[in-house]
Order: sequence, then structure tokens, then C-alpha cells
Amino acid sequence: MSDLFSHRGEQLRRSLAPLADRLRPRNLDEFQGQEEILGPGRLLRRAITADRVGNLIFHGPPGVGKTTLARIIAASTRAHFSSLNAVLAGVKDLRQEVEEAQRRLQQHGLRSLLFIDEVHRFNSAQQDALLPWVENGTVTLIGATTENPFFEVNKALVSRSRLFRLQPLQPQHLHQLLQRALSDPELGYGDQRITISAEAADHLVDVAGGDARSLLNALELAVETTEPDDDGVIAIDLAIAEESIQQRAVLYDKQGDAHFDTISAFIKSLRGSDPDAALFWLARMVEAGENPRFIFRRMLIAAGEDIGLADPQAMVVVEACAAAFERVGLPEGLYPLAQAALYLAGTEKSNSLLGFFDALKRVKASSRQQVPAHLRDANRDGQAFGDGVGYRYPHAYAEHWVAQQYLPSGLQGQVFWQPGSLGWEGQRRSTLQLRRAAQLAAAAEHEAELGEVLSSSPDDPMLERWLQRQLGSEGERLDQLRSRLWDQATWQRHDRVLILEARSLLWALEPLQHTPEGGVVIQVPGSDEAERLQAQVQLLDSLRQPRILTAPISQLSRHLEAGQRFEWIAARHPFRTLEGITLESAVQVLDQLAAPTAQLRLLFSEPQLGPATALRSIPALPADLQVLLEPVQEQEPAWLACSPDLNLLTQLLEQRGWRLAWQRWPEQLELSLSNALIERWFGDQASYRQQLHGTLEPGELNKLQQGLRPLVGSRLPQQLQHHRLVATRRAT
Repeated sequence: MSDLFSHRGEQLRRSLAPLADRLRPRNLDEFQGQEEILGPGRLLRRAITADRVGNLIFHGPPGVGKTTLARIIAASTRAHFSSLNAVLAGVKDLRQEVEEAQRRLQQHGLRSLLFIDEVHRFNSAQQDALLPWVENGTVTLIGATTENPFFEVNKALVSRSRLFRLQPLQPQHLHQLLQRALSDPELGYGDQRITISAEAADHLVDVAGGDARSLLNALELAVETTEPDDDGVIAIDLAIAEESIQQRAVLYDKQGDAHFDTISAFIKSLRGSDPDAALFWLARMVEAGENPRFIFRRMLIAAGEDIGLADPQAMVVVEACAAAFERVGLPEGLYPLAQAALYLAGTEKSNSLLGFFDALKRVKASSRQQVPAHLRDANRDGQAFGDGVGYRYPHAYAEHWVAQQYLPSGLQGQVFWQPGSLGWEGQRRSTLQLRRAAQLAAAAEHEAELGEVLSSSPDDPMLERWLQRQLGSEGERLDQLRSRLWDQATWQRHDRVLILEARSLLWALEPLQHTPEGGVVIQVPGSDEAERLQAQVQLLDSLRQPRILTAPISQLSRHLEAGQRFEWIAARHPFRTLEGITLESAVQVLDQLAAPTAQLRLLFSEPQLGPATALRSIPALPADLQVLLEPVQEQEPAWLACSPDLNLLTQLLEQRGWRLAWQRWPEQLELSLSNALIERWFGDQASYRQQLHGTLEPGELNKLQQGLRPLVGSRLPQQLQHHRLVATRRAT
């Protein structure tokens, strides 16, 4: 009976819960967004499905799914799941959870997952109390925080956890969520007659700024406060939407990431002589309530550090502006604040200071204010999340300037400062125009090269040792080819990689090292290779092991998770065994398996000398064998033609919208004639021997095979022509 009442109580609670809580996704299929860490084939999705999540910390802004992910894990795990809110819980609550976890483990062998929401709100002592039990495996920690865990969470906890940075939801995800809320009869408003105009929907999505909870709360307010018309229809127009959600909040924490990242971006913009970006980041700090005295202090440092004696007046101007600010205060003090920033960035006093207020309006109106990754402060978590990676230090370039992106991606090309034609700024007007054009080009290139780093994992010494052993097992020459194949690859930790027709692990070592939260799939030609490679990866943790498939290219998608795509597809000598399908069909399969930002890397090695040509170069080769090999040598150029047809491959990829870059280089080799090499060329099952049928009789082939054995150890010349293809999707 108590279960019946509990069930009814839960139903009543859900019916009275806010819309955002009722619509919370219950499984991964309902979860919106975060494809970069939860997409098919990626590590976190595989870990949740396999019930092997380990210690996790989710961090990101409100309303992006941190708590929801924890609940999905709770619904899918066989372990006991319990949760605490760090705002309400203390050491006593932690101790009670640990004691219960110990009891379950000792009596029933049952693992315990402990979810701590707002984990950064635990003080240092509380986090220290949790550490021993996480370390010895008594509890598995899942933490959620809106703050940077590298700054707010115990470093020992961070080092034992996988970190995932959740991003604000994209507009298309919010629109899908809006439609689900309006159409779901059980959890949403599907049982009511509600219409919403396109303008109203766009306004709700835009002002929500990637926050699903904010969007659903606004929709709920609009529906609950709007009276139905005579036909019983609740019509939500733009005016109602504007009343329901009126102002976008500037996400800014004076003690957290936004503070450090934004001041870092501001100083780097000053150093890079970009007044537009400098005004934007200054406006963001002012709008968020940053102390202007702190900004002046940083500008005084910049005047000495980045301008120095190149312009001795810089320090004087900033100091004078700081004194003026102290005298007039806010809001009029914004003028000397902006003036000092523009002077350091390369401007003169003029009415162009009004450009600061254009930037301020843009801050209030724009939803795209995220600091580009290369401008963020790299001192605390840059190694884990790539913050600061890709930043070009202007002092290292000619004229102490380099074209690079300083504004957010969504604001590239925005001009806030228009220099006048007179005086100091007039002398720099043409230079600034040229630099702005160069920056637009550099920003487009940078955006194509770098993506957001969204996850981090503890170091894995066993993996590093395993990789070193594998690297040393294939020889120096093949290792150099591996380096050429992956040269200048820009990895994301959550990338998924497909290696085609691999006969060794060599070509997968680079992805295994650089994509710990992604996934590596290796296609092998046969079961023998699959067994050999599977034995080699057994030392790795099961979640880090590459998946090895023996399926042909034409059947790959049947063996993959539905919807799984790859950011990288690579191979050496691909398409050697197409097994009844054409090259065009194979390219079509790869095109379908490629993610929208995929890169294709293929390496072809074309021999320039066949066996007959190489053997005839041996000075001691008997005359009768020279005669036997002469007609064979004449036919070898046709046999050596590179397979597949690289011109056809180029044409097929370009037709499908790929942008191609070929790199070619020769290689001179010297082979040693050995019994194994003779058998590989002329043995009964050798493919080369099959090609010689019709040119030489079986008896002549046997004579050739036996006549070469006394020459074992002779040096044979060989020339290879390597072709490396790097193909990327064309921007649409």
C-alpha cells in the first residue's frame, strides 16, 4: 500500500513540477545538444551505455544539462545511485553516504555512485573528507558545477576525474525543445490549444542564450499568464514573449573563469593593437560590474609591459585618465577609461571614444560573447582544455603585430572605432584598415583549424608506456611515414577516428594518444590481422581500446552505432581490397561516415621499380636469368601503376564537396635479397608469380626461383613515390 501511495505521490509531484523539470530528458536519446561529448561512438556515451562512467565532473553554464546527465546515468547504472546538493549538505551527510557505500560494497558487492550538485560549494575541508573514499573506490564521484573545477575543486579530485565542459545549447536545440514542450500531451502543453508566432519563438530562443531552463521557464510564464481567446486558443505573440523573458544576462563571475578569461582577452587585444576587440572586452567587463580601478591597474601594467619606450606617453596617458576617473566617477568616468584603452591599442583622443558606447550596446544585444579559446587565460587549465592554445604572440612577429582573431567568432568584422583623418589617429587610419582586412582572413582560417576543447582525463601512464612500445616495434622508416601521415593534424580530445585496412597498430597510435574521450575504430582485412591486433591492445583499459572490425568497407555502417560519424578517416594503401564494389561506391561510403568537419588522410606508396628491374641490376646475376627477366621487365611499368586511380579518386571526392591537398615525395630504398623475399615474389601462392603466367612458363619460373637462392644477400635498389592526400569538407 505504501508503494501505491508513493507512486501516486510521485505522479502528483511531477504534475505540479515546473515545466523545465517535467521535460527533463530521461535517456540519452531525448538529450539535446552536447554532440561533441555525447555523440554516437564518443567515450562518454560508450561509458554510460557500458555502465563504466568512473569519476566525472561536468561543468558549464546553467541550463545545459549537467544535472540531467547525472540523472540519466542514475537510470542506466547497476550501481546504487545517491545524490547530495553541496549547498545543503555537510561533512556529516558525506560521512553517512560513505558508510552506506562501504556497507553495500562489503555485504552485497554493490558499487555506489555519489552525485554532488554544485560541488564547488563544498569548502576545502569537505572536499578533503571526500577524497580518500573516491581514491580507494568506495564511491564513484559525479560532480556538477558552474565554475571552473581547476579553480574551485580540490586538485586531487580533479586529477582523478574525467572533466567534461558542457556548452550553451545551440538555437536549433532550443527550438526543438520548444516544440516538444508545446506538443507533449503528458509532460508539456500538448493537451492545450497553444500557438506561438515565429517572432516570439525566435525571441525566447535568442534571449535564453543557450539556457534550456530559462527558455522553458519563460514559455511556462507566457502560457500560464495568457488568457485564451474566444476559441480557447492561447496565442503567444512577440509582445507576450518579450514580457516573459526581457533581458539577457551577461555571464560573468568576478572570481571565476569569466574574470580571468575576459581580462586576458582585453590585455591580449591591447597588445595586438586591436581597438575593436579591446573596446568589446572592456564593455563586457563594465556591463558585468568589474571594478574600473582593477582595469586601470592592468592597463598601467600593459603600458609598461607592451608599449614601454616605444611610446613613453602611454603610461602618462593611462595615469592621467585614472586620475580623471577618480575625480568624476561613474558614469562619466567611462570616457577616460575608454580613452586609455584606445590609446594603448593605438588610438588618439577624439570623439571616436563614442565607439565605446557602440560596443556597450553590442554587449547588451549580442548572445555571442564567448571568449575564443586562444585568448583565454591558460595559466590554470590550458593544458587540459586547450585554453590559450593557438595564441600568436605579437612581439614574435615583424612590426610587433600579427593577424589573428580577437573578437568572438560571431562578431568578426564588427567595427566599433572609426579613426578620424587628422592628427595621430589619421596617420594610422590606412594601417588599421589593412590590419582589419588581414584579421578577417586570419579569423576565418583560425576558426577552420581549431575547435573547442570540451573534456579532460587523468594522465594514463600505462597508455603512454604502451604507446612507446608500439612506436618502437615497427622500425624507423615506417615511423617516419606515420609522422608524415599525421603531420600538422589538429586534434580534439573527443574526435572519433576510423583507420582503414590496417595491418598493424602503427597508423592508430597517434589517434589513441590524442583522442582519449573520442573513439578509434580500426578496419582490418581479415580475421588473422584482427586476432593479432586484438591481442596487442589487451593491456589497455577496455574503454580506451580501439574497436577492431573485419567488415569490408561496403558493410562498415552495419557494424557501427547508429548515426556514428568520424572526424578523421585515415589509411595507408586504402582500397586495396574493394571486394566487389567500385571505387565510386567506396568513396560514397566514406562520405557518409564522415562528420561535417571531417578530415580524410590517405597515404599511397607507388613502387617505381618492379622485382625484375631490381634483380637485373645485380652484377652477379647469371646470363640465362637475365634473359628470362627481360620480357618481364618490359611489362612491369603497367603492373606498377598506382591502385587505385588517384586521378579518379580526386575527381570523386571533389564532386562530393571535398577540398583536396596532395603532397608527393620520393624515397630511395635498398633491399636485401633474402629467401623470404624470393618466396614472396616467386612462391606458389605469390601474387607476383600469378602476374607472370603467360610471360614465363612454370618451369622457367621454378628455374628463376632456384637460380636466385645463391644470390641471397645481394643489394637491390628500389624507388618509391609517396602520395599523401589531406581532404577536408568545403564550407557550405
